Amino acid sequence: MELTGAEITVRCLQEEGVEYVFGYPGGAVLFIYDELFKQNKVKHILVRHEQGAVHAADGYARSTDRVGVSLVTSGPGVTNAVTGIATAYMDSIPHVIITGQVPTHAIGQDAFQECDTVGITRPCVKHNFLVKDVKEIAPTIKKAFDLAASGRPGPVVVDIPKDVTAQSAEWSYPATIAMRSYNPVVKGHAGQIRKAVQALVQAKRPMVYTGGGVVLGGASEELARLVRLLGFPCTNTLMGLGAYPATDRQFLGMLGMHGTYEANMAMQHCDALLAIGARFDDRVIGNPRHFFQEGRTIIHVDIDPSSISKRVRVDVPIVGNVREVLKELVRQIESARERPDAEALAAWWAQIGLWRSRECLKYDRAAAIIKPQFVIEKLYEVTGGDAYVTSDVGQHQMWAAQFYKFVKPRRWINSGGLGTMGFGLPAAIGTQLAHPGASVACVTGEASIQMCIQELSTCRQYRLPIKIVNLNNKYMGMVRQWQEFFHGNRYAESYMDALPDFVKLAESYGHIGMKIEKPADVEPALKEAFARREDLVFLDFVTDQTENVYPMVPGGKGLSEMILV
Repeated sequence: MELTGAEITVRCLQEEGVEYVFGYPGGAVLFIYDELFKQNKVKHILVRHEQGAVHAADGYARSTDRVGVSLVTSGPGVTNAVTGIATAYMDSIPHVIITGQVPTHAIGQDAFQECDTVGITRPCVKHNFLVKDVKEIAPTIKKAFDLAASGRPGPVVVDIPKDVTAQSAEWSYPATIAMRSYNPVVKGHAGQIRKAVQALVQAKRPMVYTGGGVVLGGASEELARLVRLLGFPCTNTLMGLGAYPATDRQFLGMLGMHGTYEANMAMQHCDALLAIGARFDDRVIGNPRHFFQEGRTIIHVDIDPSSISKRVRVDVPIVGNVREVLKELVRQIESARERPDAEALAAWWAQIGLWRSRECLKYDRAAAIIKPQFVIEKLYEVTGGDAYVTSDVGQHQMWAAQFYKFVKPRRWINSGGLGTMGFGLPAAIGTQLAHPGASVACVTGEASIQMCIQELSTCRQYRLPIKIVNLNNKYMGMVRQWQEFFHGNRYAESYMDALPDFVKLAESYGHIGMKIEKPADVEPALKEAFARREDLVFLDFVTDQTENVYPMVPGGKGLSEMILV
């Protein structure tokens, strides 16, 4: 049968099993919206800004193992979405973004609401398409979903001119798709895995370092089995939190710029490093010139060959799906005759114990003003560590990463690579829709929350009971911290004067607002908020303006050059 391009687009989404499309209508996508209106298999979530649409789809994807989908119009619709697309790209999030385009005859004519979507998004997508033939819509969307989810995941843009959505073609949807130049490796090289096993069992001071690839690859169980089998210490990056249980004794905490002293020191002084689904990011190891490499073996497992030896020279590269590689590593270690040296490993753990004794995350628990760390600790206790936690970007993000003990993957939803303020609330929308019965908390700050605060309206429309934990210190906190440390206490434009009354603002959107100013009121307020199962509650915690995030590795320094107090 023949269908219009708009009908084909919606049928493709149905064939892919898409549950939600997050979007905002406009002239170039009205035919698609008309077809969405006529069916009820794919639900549309109306956001209040295109950036919110892409972040919400992103949060949906991060908290599940599914592809997020967003739909925006041409011109300003696309440009508003670019920040969200770049956010997903930096963190390797599977995402299909369908964008409207002016009619094909008007492309290049500076038509109303025209922009070069393919050109603008090319640097921040895994791939993009401009579909000029209605017959190509179905195979292109099939390619988009396959590209987004396979190999190293990422966002894929499908740009469809308005006249193409009105034309007709015979309907068929390919069961599979072949792309000659795209064949991601799944299984790791057997010889390289054998080398890795040999290096691991011979190590005296081993370390397991994992990133977001373990979460995205669904390899948390395999990671836990490997780490416990070997008895090695393990650390996660910001994006990898939850990949290994934070409550386990073998977990050293997050590493990097605001990582724990023990994790950073172990990374710097190990003699065998197993890196899994991580990329030696600048916020993880600092300056590569200061990252100790002599006399040790570095094993790097990643689905993306371009990430291996990109910043740090690697001795044993293994390209492949991290889950499959970990399974094979476990199998070979279990069948190997040799085991790690128990005496050397005990000495290594003794050294780690000394580093742990520094208690690098301690803070003043007797303070008369609310400490932000205290709020996160109480959030962890009240939720039993079982909430989905989204965050914006800044000090509050780091405190959430340090003090909320994530024991499961896909519970920590944050913008790591791009560091996008405004991400937290729309991401919480996508997360809450994906997990309607779950507790979802958005940890934010008074600067970040105002970036996409209009999405409180979306929350009201869809009755989403998100709990917003606003750590309000009346500053762009991380900016202020850097200005204190490195710019002579010159707080240029980091003070957030003329802040709104967040309680009244939340109430104006039809939600519950609470202002908390005393430490004794923190736990009762959180308990009351989470007891309101049907309501969005905005908790405005007035926190210590002078508190900084410690430890901190200054920019350009090495992991062992931490500021601890």
